[in-house]
Amino acid sequence: MPTILITGTGRGIGRKLAELFVREGYDVLAASRHGPTIYATESVTMDVGDNASVSAAARQLKDRPIDVLVNNAGIFGDRGTGLDHMDEAVWREVLDVNVLGPARVVRAFLPHLEAGRHKKIVTISSRMGSMGENTSGGEMVYRSSKAAVNAVMRSLSFDLADKGMICTMVHPGWVRTDMGGPAAAISVDESADGIKTLILGLDSGSNGAFFNYDGTPIAW
Repeated sequence: MPTILITGTGRGIGRKLAELFVREGYDVLAASRHGPTIYATESVTMDVGDNASVSAAARQLKDRPIDVLVNNAGIFGDRGTGLDHMDEAVWREVLDVNVLGPARVVRAFLPHLEAGRHKKIVTISSRMGSMGENTSGGEMVYRSSKAAVNAVMRSLSFDLADKGMICTMVHPGWVRTDMGGPAAAISVDESADGIKTLILGLDSGSNGAFFNYDGTPIAW
């Protein structure tokens, strides 16, 4: 039975992914700041914005091989951010959770992934982090965090290639969640089902790529 660790499973896409991978027969380790969830094989308390919390979770799962890591936890920060409304404390928090958070998790759980068979690292990003697709501006805080995490994971796709790791980034779509809002284009179920299918199909040729939830590539 393969094992998948998913962060940010308290609600939304993370919770649905945990549910879907349980149905796929995976041993699902569902990580969230608030601990137990019914949508998993095992719950893990972990705050990706807290290095001590991430390290403690890794120790809790010591010697546990992990086949797939999904960096799903993330925050948006203030909306409508620009030079005229720039809260530096909020910006630092978003960068800490969205950029350093996934890096912390990969660092802490790398031995677990090396012991696994599939060796997949999937980071939920956003096409708002794409330079090529930014034709409207705005939302500097969130955009910069997703552009930065794309750069981190793209670099890791090369740095960890000799360990057999497959690092990819995925845009989940504009989803009707607390973050996406009620006017968003697609449901949580549609997004999570697409991401699940994408994860199952990843291979060495996917390393370093940036995908939409439906499997189509996204420009950097």
